Amino acid sequence: MASNVKYEYELYEPMRKWLQTYLEEKYKTSKIITVDSHSRDLYLYLEEFGIVDRYPQTVGLDIQIDVLGIICRGKSTSLAFIEAKKTQLNLHDLGQLWAYCKLCDPAEAFLLSSVGLGSLNKILNNLSRTDLLDFGDGKKIKKMQVGKWDLNTNSIDSKTLVPKI
Repeated sequence: MASNVKYEYELYEPMRKWLQTYLEEKYKTSKIITVDSHSRDLYLYLEEFGIVDRYPQTVGLDIQIDVLGIICRGKSTSLAFIEAKKTQLNLHDLGQLWAYCKLCDPAEAFLLSSVGLGSLNKILNNLSRTDLLDFGDGKKIKKMQVGKWDLNTNSIDSKTLVPKI
């Protein structure tokens, strides 16, 4: 039974594989691309896949998403983000992903830790402040999803996910 990874980057490939499957199942008629994107700024990946013009607000910003998903439906494109942590989650981690979500308005956004929700457990579960997960363009409010990454199954521990999928 795995206790934790030594390096955060060890989480990226299993999370990328999980995201690929999750997005393929959820967006059945779409083309799905997922990449471990931690090593370069987001806009460079968007440029590589020919969609940076749809996200001009990312150009020149130091946004490094750990795992990036691209959902292509005809001429429209949506993004999916995973921020991975090998430590207990905290408000700073949530704030980082929230800022990325406010800038890019992804279809999906996950904050996942291989050890647990940490102080976010109190905020999200005990204090019921799931409103802190809200983002969107104003017309449609979406929620970031926060949970524990199960190293044994290489998937999200569904019992810990806030809000539930």
